[in-house]
Amino acid sequence: MVATQTAAPSREDFAAMLDESFASGNLQEGAVIKGTVVGIEKDLAVIDVGLKTEGRVALREFAAPGRPNEIKIGDIVEVYLERVENALGEAVLSRDKARREESWGKLETAFKNNEKVSGVIFNQVKGGFTVDLDGAVAFLPRSQVDIRPIRDVGPLMNQQQPFQILKMDRRRGNIVVSRRTVLEETRAEQRQELVQNLEEGQVIDGVVKNITDYGAFVDLGGIDGLLHVTDIAWRRVNHPTEVLNIGQQVKVKIIKINHETHRISLGMKQLLDDPWQGIEAKYPVEMRMKGRVTNITDYGAFVELEPGIEGLIHVSEMSWTKKNVHPGKIVSTSQEVEVQVLEVDPVKRRISLGLKQTMRNPWEVFVEKYPAGTIVEGEVKNKTEFGLFLGLDGDVDGMVHLSDLDWKRPGEQVIEEYKKGDKVQAQVLDVDVEKERISLGIKQLSEGGDPMEAPSASDLKKGSVVTCEVTEVKDSGLEVSIVGTDLNAFVKRIELSRDRAEQRSERFTVGQKFDGRVTQFDRKTGKVAVSIKALEVAEEKEAIAQYGSSDSGASLGDILGAALKQRAEKE
Repeated sequence: MVATQTAAPSREDFAAMLDESFASGNLQEGAVIKGTVVGIEKDLAVIDVGLKTEGRVALREFAAPGRPNEIKIGDIVEVYLERVENALGEAVLSRDKARREESWGKLETAFKNNEKVSGVIFNQVKGGFTVDLDGAVAFLPRSQVDIRPIRDVGPLMNQQQPFQILKMDRRRGNIVVSRRTVLEETRAEQRQELVQNLEEGQVIDGVVKNITDYGAFVDLGGIDGLLHVTDIAWRRVNHPTEVLNIGQQVKVKIIKINHETHRISLGMKQLLDDPWQGIEAKYPVEMRMKGRVTNITDYGAFVELEPGIEGLIHVSEMSWTKKNVHPGKIVSTSQEVEVQVLEVDPVKRRISLGLKQTMRNPWEVFVEKYPAGTIVEGEVKNKTEFGLFLGLDGDVDGMVHLSDLDWKRPGEQVIEEYKKGDKVQAQVLDVDVEKERISLGIKQLSEGGDPMEAPSASDLKKGSVVTCEVTEVKDSGLEVSIVGTDLNAFVKRIELSRDRAEQRSERFTVGQKFDGRVTQFDRKTGKVAVSIKALEVAEEKEAIAQYGSSDSGASLGDILGAALKQRAEKE
């Protein structure tokens, strides 16, 4: 048999065959392809991807953060074909881009399915950290690193750990991940499991983890419970640090569990006997004892009678005489005071205490020392529209009413002569212990005594006709003195005449005298009122009675004229 010699393919045919082999092997630029490591030269790996020449890839591209480079000859690896041939005739390959392309596909699937991904924190940048997600680089905001802010992230660097993808944009190449979300989810699962193993009323050991103004958080072995400041002890605890320290081992009782929020309320005082049991028998009403002031408020002071038992001294029960004074000006914190039990309410856990009840009522003491009729001296403390207040012995006040300032002059006028700080003598008129009132009089000490009781006024009464002398002319009427007595009176403008046209006070002058009729005579209050009008009306009635009974045939005008003439002759 004779062999037939075949002609060698031309150069153009070979190129066409090579292009066909590239196409059939899917060796296209921009694609991820497989290759074999055929050599390692210094820091480069030589990769055969089936082209006419090999490509070289830096060994560092085969290493990942937290993992060393373990590539060796014969390994089959995936690389990204950037160019089939460069200026040196070599294929341009990239392991990083291949890993990135592969990783993006997996990450998009995980993001879509809300699945966790694994990554390594490898660098710190502004506002957070960069995370390697098997080739794809993601951003980890600082707020998403942990459940609580952490200062040192060093131990978390270069460690494989789970993350949750929050946002990703392949077009922009942005990925944002969270480690905190994973921790919270894990913690929630652990809390749920732990809460299911706990029961209300259970006594358990714990460790004080954190202390706040309102209580302490106690670690119960993976889950925290709140020990409120009011449940630390039966006695008043102003701040948890008075009793607890961070890291302290404590025994607590589970008071309440909220299975929806996983919140646990704890108590320490519940492990001790309740001191309020049988409180009424222990502290009967009117019992006196000593206690320590623990807290002062605007409305009173709290006094500790024993550990866990406090009573309130209301501001109204603190002092007999100091009214509208802040409790802090009467007692001080930590001061030991004697108190008296006023009321006990075991249901509301309240004890009302009195401080002033341990001291004698100063009004009782005053009336014993200064009975009615006694002369006392006091300092003018205040002036009001109804009288003077004098500070007296025993830190009590007495009042001089306007009507008790002077026998003759109106109190509104006399009170202007007094000023605060003046030392004044007065007579005790009455003491009402229950109402805490002391009535005083200044006019009672004046010489001559009550002009209403003087002999010159003994015959005066309502209806008496008196001669008056004008002492002061006012728009409202006349101030007058009754001639022959020490009495003063007032004539209202309307009482100056029966004739309305003559009811003018300006037609009178100081010193002028006239007759009038007494219309008010009150010996108790010392008030006297006189009326010219009343006298005129009385005289007219008398004239009518006198002349009207005669048979003279005189008219009413004649009778009135005769009465007026008779009156004029008298004046």
